Amino acid sequence: MFCRQCGAYMADDARFCTSCGAPAAPAQQPVRVTHNIIVNNVGFGKKKDKWLAFFLCLFLGVFGVHKFYEERIGMGILYLFTAGLFGIGWLVDIILLLCKPNPYYVL
Repeated sequence: MFCRQCGAYMADDARFCTSCGAPAAPAQQPVRVTHNIIVNNVGFGKKKDKWLAFFLCLFLGVFGVHKFYEERIGMGILYLFTAGLFGIGWLVDIILLLCKPNPYYVL
């Protein structure tokens, strides 16, 4: 074990550092990490409807209405002034929205 203050080596059962006198940190329990996370059921962020966003993008996507729906105001303004990033961003967003689960979550 090493001291958190000075970095000197300490015995595992020591209560204080012999170099600087700082109290030893309590032993930490090991952290168990699982990698089987289901992102769709987490509910992290605000829930948005896939089909509403898709049809907003399909009919009003060049004006950025779907970006305003997702509360991405900066991107909505950019789409508004560039006609959906010159049509390329609009087309990409249609494809991406079709690939999202329903409902999906935005931050």
